[in-house]
Formats: sequence, structure tokens, C-alpha cells
Amino acid sequence: MRRINAVITMCIMILFVIHIIWGGMVLLGMVKGGSPAFSVMSRMLLVLVGIHMIIGTVLTIKTISAVRRAGVFYPKENMLFLIRRISGFALMFFVAVHVFLFMGTGDVGVYRLRLFDAAGLISQILMVVTLLLHVAVNINPLRIALGLSDKADVKGDIAIVLAILLLVSGIAFFVYFLRWRVI
Repeated sequence: MRRINAVITMCIMILFVIHIIWGGMVLLGMVKGGSPAFSVMSRMLLVLVGIHMIIGTVLTIKTISAVRRAGVFYPKENMLFLIRRISGFALMFFVAVHVFLFMGTGDVGVYRLRLFDAAGLISQILMVVTLLLHVAVNINPLRIALGLSDKADVKGDIAIVLAILLLVSGIAFFVYFLRWRVI
């Protein structure tokens, strides 16, 4: 199950990078919103994220059951496990908010989004930070599950690329918020 989850995670990462770049260009006003291709890709990403969440939840329940049977839990030694799970469960909430905020309507041939206010901006910035934390603590297990080399530069390269993309997405959310204020 962990290997399947790792493959799904790689698919999520690929679609996510496309989603960040394309969505960021839409938020910055560089590309027109409401593209059917973007919608299909976003829905595929959402389905994969849902499968990833289900697998993660099942694995968490199995781990907690094993810990309960053993009768011992080492919080210090399992801190990364806790961070992975807490950030993952927090992301479930933030992804739902993200979908609610950015799933618009196509009334009369015009694509319209919901109001993007300060609460929306804060939720999306928190999503970006939580996602960065979740990816950062899960790069090593993902690398191991996929059988990638143990070189630190592989983890570093992935971390740098995702950090830059998430920084750009955070900036795009902020610019988008400012555009809502000006319009």
C-alpha cells in the first residue's frame, strides 16, 4: 500500500506543479480563468489527493492500532510521524477550503469566482505553509518508497523547487487578493 501511495504521490506532485504554474498565471491575470483543460486537470489532481488522503488515513489507523497493542508510544522518537499526520490532516481542511474558494460558476458564459477576502487569503497562505511542511517532512519516506538514491542533493533539489513554487503561489494569492481589493 505504501508503494502505491508513493506512485500516487509522484503523480500528485507532477499535477500539482502544473496546477501551481497554471493557477498562478490565472491569479496574476496572465491567463484567462475558467479553462476546461485546467478544470479537468484540477479534478484529476483532487481525485488523486483524495486517494492519497484515504491511504494516509488507513495507514495512520493501522499505526495507531499497533501502538495501542504495544502499549508504548515514544513521542520524541515519533515526532516526524506526528508532524506528517497533523500536517496531512490539516491539509484536508485547507484543500476543501481551496476548492470552495476557487470552484467558480460559468453563468452566461462568464467564469466567476467567489469573493476572495482576507479570510480566504489567510486560509490559502496557511495551506501553502502547511503543504510546504508536509512535503518537507515526507520527501525522505517518498524517496525511500520509490527506491531513489540516498543523495542529499535529490532531496534538496525537490525541496528547493517546491519551496520556490509554493513561494510563487503564495505571492500569486496575495496579488490576487490585492486585485480583488482594487476592482
